[in-house]
Amino acid sequence: MQRDVHWSVPLNARLQPGMTRMFSSVYETLDFLENEWPVKTGNCYKNAIACCHGALNRTTPVAVARDAFVAACYEAGVGITSAIPPHAGLTDHRIGLR
Repeated sequence: MQRDVHWSVPLNARLQPGMTRMFSSVYETLDFLENEWPVKTGNCYKNAIACCHGALNRTTPVAVARDAFVAACYEAGVGITSAIPPHAGLTDHRIGLR
């Protein structure tokens, strides 16, 4: 089994009104994309799957896989925010695409 890798800052995705899910690692994100994603089409979705596989295989930087997941969320209309740890003294911030 491939060893999981974690994002430096977890992501919160708003899946349905009132339902938010936190993603803190590549494996849990890939599992969600492959098994629970609401719209399994689109270039950003396909790229996110490929980048997550690459990150788990250590051929793609973890930050690239995270950004690909953010792009897939935007493509599917899934709200996404960065979950800054409370001990950092910061609040959640909206993520923008580069």
